[in-house]
Amino acid sequence: MAPQIPTGADPLTELLNGVRTVGAVFNQSTLSGTWAVRFEDGSPLALAVSLQGPVWVLPQDGEPVLLGPGDVAVLSGGNPYMIADDPDAEPGVVIGPGGRCTTVDGQDTRTTQGPGSTVLLNGLYTVDHGVPGQLLAALPALAVVRAGQGPCPISPAAFEDITRPEPGRQVMLDRMLDLMLITALRSWFTRPGAQVPAWYRAHGDPVVGPALRLLTAGPAHPWTVEALAAKTGVSRAALARRFTTLVGQPPMTYLREHRLALAADLLREPGATVGAVAGKVGFSSAFALSATFKKVRGISPSEHRTSETRAKD
Repeated sequence: MAPQIPTGADPLTELLNGVRTVGAVFNQSTLSGTWAVRFEDGSPLALAVSLQGPVWVLPQDGEPVLLGPGDVAVLSGGNPYMIADDPDAEPGVVIGPGGRCTTVDGQDTRTTQGPGSTVLLNGLYTVDHGVPGQLLAALPALAVVRAGQGPCPISPAAFEDITRPEPGRQVMLDRMLDLMLITALRSWFTRPGAQVPAWYRAHGDPVVGPALRLLTAGPAHPWTVEALAAKTGVSRAALARRFTTLVGQPPMTYLREHRLALAADLLREPGATVGAVAGKVGFSSAFALSATFKKVRGISPSEHRTSETRAKD
């Protein structure tokens, strides 16, 4: 039986629904004088918030952006970046995997805590826990949410309380990072003039929106354009034409890429087999998934999983 069209769903909820971290790394630094911190942690998503004073965010392949107090920077893709008091400053500290803090020559150190003119808060998502691939694909390398665009759900006082070394501290940090990220992304995706993917905008269409929700709700169902058209109440040709115009690709191409994105996320999970993942995302066998994955992504599912494991290490 084909899935029923989900009601009450919105594209932002679907996009953010899988955002959940385990083992969040937070760092609050109090800085003064001339300083620069380079981040090489490889986190697929990271947050930077200036709690006090202006800071510059310098993505590896982008223009420097100035953050004021309360502004939130969301960095995606895992590429190195730098945060500094001046865009021309040289880094003195490097943040590596797991939040390890070293000097530029690899000696363990720590950022300063004490009086200073700048207070910087960083939250890092661990590489080995699910950040949906569709979310990463929808984000630029650097998305900035200005203080006036949306409320910050965590006050500095609340952060100080949560970070005390007491029972339950880590799970509170994890949920706090999720809440901060979701709040920031909600403001970013819904801001006036937001540049969002075509499929995101297409969710508001009375024909294509329900079709997208059906594909999202039941990726393992053996969909055809005819079956999808019957569910949405239009002809096969009308659905194919409207879907392609609004989303930028035909329905079955979108479904294939959605299934592969889900497979890539599921393959990160410990103990996941290619055969089990294939069944969950709508491929008839491990061979069918492997062949399509290799054709579209250039590597096999096993190679993808190995590369993810190496990234974690």
